[in-house]
Amino acid sequence: MDLVLSIIPIFVLLLLSAFFSGSETAMTAASQPRMFELERRGNRRAGQVNTLRAKKERLIGSILLGNNLVNILASALATSLFIGWLGKGGVVYATLVMTLLVLIFAEVMPKAYALHHADRMALAVAPIMRVMVFVFAPVARTIQFIVEGTLRLFGIRFDTHLAGLTSEDELRGIISMHQGPELEVQDEREMLRSVLDLGDLEVGEVMTHRSSVTMIDASKSAGDIVTEVLSSPHTRLPLFEGETDNITGVIHAKDLLRAVQQSEGKVETLDIRKIAAAPWFIPESTSLLDQLRAFRQRREHFAIVVDEYGSLMGIVTLEDIIEEIVGDISDEHDMAVAGIRPAGANAWIVNGEVTIRDLNRELGWDLPDEHASTIAGLVMHEARRIPEVKQVFAFHGIRFEILRRRNHRITSVRVSPLEPGDSETAVKPAGD
Repeated sequence: MDLVLSIIPIFVLLLLSAFFSGSETAMTAASQPRMFELERRGNRRAGQVNTLRAKKERLIGSILLGNNLVNILASALATSLFIGWLGKGGVVYATLVMTLLVLIFAEVMPKAYALHHADRMALAVAPIMRVMVFVFAPVARTIQFIVEGTLRLFGIRFDTHLAGLTSEDELRGIISMHQGPELEVQDEREMLRSVLDLGDLEVGEVMTHRSSVTMIDASKSAGDIVTEVLSSPHTRLPLFEGETDNITGVIHAKDLLRAVQQSEGKVETLDIRKIAAAPWFIPESTSLLDQLRAFRQRREHFAIVVDEYGSLMGIVTLEDIIEEIVGDISDEHDMAVAGIRPAGANAWIVNGEVTIRDLNRELGWDLPDEHASTIAGLVMHEARRIPEVKQVFAFHGIRFEILRRRNHRITSVRVSPLEPGDSETAVKPAGD
């Protein structure tokens, strides 16, 4: 009977040690996004988990304090018990037995369980941890003060700003972990990454360049303008007077057709300038995230992009921003555009106006887009010149062959990855 009474306290202390070890693993391994979502839905225990994790140093300090207390006490009781049985040699046996018991039943087993059931266990132990952190708070703060003071003596300081700076990187890492061979999984991963990129991209990188914008000359007759609008695949067209930089309005096909109906077919009596809506000018440096918010606030889908001098650069639409997230969107009115098409084994012919982001997304490449937004712009930036037709360049692991050029614009490029063994310096512009 005395033996049982002596073992019971050690058994209880081992259970407490297992509880502390499992709680530590569960509280740190629980899914943070899931806990936030559960709290949003009204789960009080999830809120307690988030509150405790917000002050992780205090939480871990309290758990370690409790865990070490019960482990040391259990070892002391076991040592006393074995010395009573075996004399001084009992210290060795107590050490071996308690090491095995603590390692297996108070460390490995509870932590293994907690790793596989982290969310469930974190929710279960959160109320107890909350009370324990409150009780041990003074001691935990003292320990934390001593730890930080000791580390400062060796020139080590805690950087409290790192956690905030790495939150987006952590989210990107979570997105990268969303793996799977299915096409749906790959699309989801790309869309989530694109959402995070909206704040880093500017409208100048996704806009339709002025050279590709269909514009209406306000000096033309109303009949000719109606014909041009109806023959265009676009529903909104800029209206200019004199020079193309002088945008005075934006014609919406629906507004124009409504005016034609009200005129009872007398098209020449229409005043196109009154039908056109006022243009909305935005700087090319506007981020896509800010522009998306502006589109929602103004309930508009179309904006004119200008540079710092007020010169027309192009247009951007709500669809352009959405396509940055979900990929290219085509409908029955879109015209077929030669963008990216295969040109033999592991080679493609690319329109010079194709954006670097679209090419990277289509071919899985990683060409930089910090200094240029289109393939033509990238070639000219890297070449430091306006290339001639048939010139060949190689950079960033890709071979670029100029196929066509119109005036000073590169209109078509053949691209292909460099072969194994080729170096970027091995391929140079022809004629150099």
